[in-house]
Amino acid sequence: MSGRTRLALCAFVATMLAAGALLPLVETSKWVLQAGFLLAVQTGVGALARRMRLARILTVSLQVAVTLVTLTVAFARGHALFGVLPGPQAVQHLADLLTAGADDVSRYAIPAPATDGIRLMLIGGVLLIGLAVDVLAVTFRTAAPAGLPLLALYSVAAGLSDGGAGWLWFTLAACGYLLLLLAEGRDRLSQWGRVFGGVSRTSNGLAAGLEGSGRALAPVRTGRRIGAVALGIALAVPAALPALDGGLLGGTGGGTGRGGGGGTISAVNPLVSLQNNLNQPENREVMTYRTNSASPQDFYLRILALDQFSGGEWRPSTRRLRDVPDRLPQPSGLGTDVAVTEIRTNISASRSYQQTYLPLPYPASEVDVQGRWRYEPEGRTLVGDDGQTTGGARYEVSSLVVEPTASQLGAARAPRSELVREYTRLPASLPDVVEETAERVTEGAADDYERAVKLQDWFASGGGFRYDTTVTSGTGTTAIERFLKEKEGFCVHFSSTMAAMARALGIPSRVAVGFTPGTAQADGSVSVGLRDAHAWPELYFEGVGWTRFEPTPSRGSTPAYTRPDVPSQDPSDPALPTDGASVAPTAAPSASESCPAQERRQGQCGVAPVPGAVDSADPGTPVGEVVLWVLGSLAVLTLPLLPMLWRLRARSRRLGSPGRTTADATPRPGQAADGSVRPAGFDGAADSGARPGRLGSSGRTSADAAARVMAAWREMTDTAWDHGIVPDESQTPRKAAARVVRLGGLDGAAASAAHRLAGSVEQVLYAPEPRAVAGSAEDVREVRAGLWASAGRWGRVRATLAPRSAVRVIWAISEGRAELGRRWSDRLGRAGWAARLRRPSRQQG
Repeated sequence: MSGRTRLALCAFVATMLAAGALLPLVETSKWVLQAGFLLAVQTGVGALARRMRLARILTVSLQVAVTLVTLTVAFARGHALFGVLPGPQAVQHLADLLTAGADDVSRYAIPAPATDGIRLMLIGGVLLIGLAVDVLAVTFRTAAPAGLPLLALYSVAAGLSDGGAGWLWFTLAACGYLLLLLAEGRDRLSQWGRVFGGVSRTSNGLAAGLEGSGRALAPVRTGRRIGAVALGIALAVPAALPALDGGLLGGTGGGTGRGGGGGTISAVNPLVSLQNNLNQPENREVMTYRTNSASPQDFYLRILALDQFSGGEWRPSTRRLRDVPDRLPQPSGLGTDVAVTEIRTNISASRSYQQTYLPLPYPASEVDVQGRWRYEPEGRTLVGDDGQTTGGARYEVSSLVVEPTASQLGAARAPRSELVREYTRLPASLPDVVEETAERVTEGAADDYERAVKLQDWFASGGGFRYDTTVTSGTGTTAIERFLKEKEGFCVHFSSTMAAMARALGIPSRVAVGFTPGTAQADGSVSVGLRDAHAWPELYFEGVGWTRFEPTPSRGSTPAYTRPDVPSQDPSDPALPTDGASVAPTAAPSASESCPAQERRQGQCGVAPVPGAVDSADPGTPVGEVVLWVLGSLAVLTLPLLPMLWRLRARSRRLGSPGRTTADATPRPGQAADGSVRPAGFDGAADSGARPGRLGSSGRTSADAAARVMAAWREMTDTAWDHGIVPDESQTPRKAAARVVRLGGLDGAAASAAHRLAGSVEQVLYAPEPRAVAGSAEDVREVRAGLWASAGRWGRVRATLAPRSAVRVIWAISEGRAELGRRWSDRLGRAGWAARLRRPSRQQG
């Protein structure tokens, strides 16, 4: 095994060992097999390119191109051109997957599900790090800097897992890096020849010492010892220092809100695992309660409110906490003319449900709970302090049932300006389609209340949306835009999108997270399970305060203040949700959820949402954009083939018609007539091409014949160069031909053709009366066939795809720039002398 092959293999192993630190981040480890296969393809392409002795930039470019193609085949095959090439649709699909993956990373607790977006981020990251390690360690032979991308890969994994990437993964990543350093050291030592390892004690004596006597050489043994000591120190020091006990060797810690408790809602962002809760195979009970509420269908248990929309997600604001008062203050914005009823509820949380925020009916007025709890006034929530959670908590809550009327909401005054500024803030990245859709849906509404009701009804029944908990979760701008286009999702999508559209209309809004009422039991209690996790929008109306709306179809209950007193008989009006589906809370799936897809499409499942229609205004992908992407892809794929195409073009010109070879045969200034070999004894006349004009009586024909000979000689020289025989400018044509025959292993007809072509060149350059020659092109083809037959497989591939003689293009460009510079310099010099000559005459005048 060659040194570079060993280095490439060690770079692959080091990358995969460092990638092991990513395994604790996701639920399944199948993705690492796919990453290993694609990384092996990338590494193999690099090894093959280096075996062909391609330029470094071509090697890296080829690896990048192959990586893009493999990622396209793995993740966007259905959108690719011919199923392979990364066209515009494939690139857009990959970009959407990356955006969805970024949303999933910020929303799912560790270990996260292996969604397509997360898998693309993991596999793409491993391939990117693998490419960096391969380029540094193998292509440029500097293994030490390759530790930086490996360290970055491990650091990202350790940071995201919060200690999940423990000492085992660090040890594996460090061993991979040390293995890479040892491979590079061995490769460098091998370039100096065999290392003397000392005289052996066996009978072989000095010879055995030169061979190493089967033992590791001293430099290798020293490197291993240094690596073992460094690795031991890296593992021992963090464990010995108390200040570092929470670092690499520390456990996962006892922090709260990290997805513990069997997939319950996270305290940092409760939307992280809400989808997991809804898709649990068993509706595990998280709490039970008893209440004296007269409207059990409206009894929502609220955890907290997400009031900041950064564009990437909805998040709760960071606010100051206070001690829990004996009685909570009056809700913000609630007027005295709104009907209010106070109820009492006793809640018992399961020991497995460990949540930092205390679930409460909104708005709570009194809370009697044991433990270390703090109060956040703006959201009216209770937050556990110093590790306090809801596990096994039993508490009593007094809360208000606010019952505004439609007229009170419609007559609500404008809210305070500071509240409007905070709760209508939208990111600049919000797509225009959000505001445009909101204005279109609420067209004709007289006030903010009517706008809110129109938005709710459009989502719940009139907009053609479908409830589906398998859709990729997300609350960012990209997820909202995708939800409005595809019209399928679950409560996270409905609530976050309605809140964003309300803000676009100037209505203060936020997203609340908690539980729907649950399932009534025979003993009078109500059971709340994981599948009752829910999200809904809250909109602010002055005089009423924060008000719940329910845009998600088949979930929860529609508030009474959003339903008209007298149902409209206009058949064009969308059917509004009724109380019948939600009066009795139940965990059983609704008809639309339990009905098979085939029957739902045939209309056998009762009332179903109207399928979302395709927007006829969507122009689709522009033709010009498709053409540009196709041309760009072809350019990227054609770039490595440019040297081969140039050689085919040059060979065609040199061996083609006489009229097209004259210019090509003219040698460069200061260069031999063959373009690279300068036979001894050449004079200026021969170099200038004037001598061939003496051939024959017809000057034009003789000059063309001489040009054909010289073009054929250059082609034979370049063909030999492509096969590894570098031109030697110190030899005459006869010796140059003999050298090509000897180094190229030519015999028979090919050797005769090479010598015959050298004789023709001598006739053109040296004979006083050169004889007419013919068959130069046939001689070149004979020599080329002989070189092709004697070359190995890799030599043929290299001569075809990466011909060495293509460097003449760079020479021509360099000489053209130099010649242009000389001309400008001469012109400026002449202009300066002319100005100096004119200056005295002006003084005399």
